Amino acid sequence: MTAAGLQKPEPRAEASRPRGLLHHPGLRLVRLHLASRRIPGALAALALCALVLRAGLSWHWSLGNGNGAQQVPVLIEAGAASIIAVTAQSPFGDPERATGRWLPYLRLGTAVGLTAAAFAAMAAGATADHLPGGTLDILRNTAGMTGIGLLLAAVTGGALAWTGPMAYMIVAQIGLIGDWTSPWVWPARPPHDLGAGLCAGLVFAAGIVVATVRGARAVREI
Repeated sequence: MTAAGLQKPEPRAEASRPRGLLHHPGLRLVRLHLASRRIPGALAALALCALVLRAGLSWHWSLGNGNGAQQVPVLIEAGAASIIAVTAQSPFGDPERATGRWLPYLRLGTAVGLTAAAFAAMAAGATADHLPGGTLDILRNTAGMTGIGLLLAAVTGGALAWTGPMAYMIVAQIGLIGDWTSPWVWPARPPHDLGAGLCAGLVFAAGIVVATVRGARAVREI
């Protein structure tokens, strides 16, 4: 018996692999992460905040006593910070933490990117009318309250993280009415107040670090 009559099996046709930049594994991971954080909806909500700010400045909305020109922007800035804080929550919980070493970088990029988007949206909404404090005030207030939301997300989970910026907003409104001088109530301070800027910056930096390293607390349903 010889092997002369044996035929070699035909090589299997290799499955075609998707090529192109859009199918790159790294970009796919980013898309999945952004989808898990509901980023498209968050961006739409931030755009809505900018429109509300634009309307409030145009029609001179006021919350009552005190400096209404500052109170309404602080309320909307707290809303924007709450939106960012809620996106820290992932519906996958612990399984997401096992996806690899890129997760902290994805968290960092998402938190910083959304904060930048919130600032850009709010600044765009305030361009047509005079806003007390200008864009520097928007940056300080939005970043500081976002830090509060991210810190609370690590404790309570993203679903309840919005309560942090909103609770701080109430304190800030009282500070605006009472002309408080504490730098920790930075919305009540002038935009060029160095102490207030440092306090808001420290809170934002702490929130970003915690969101990057730990992320939002995974709350398990009973």
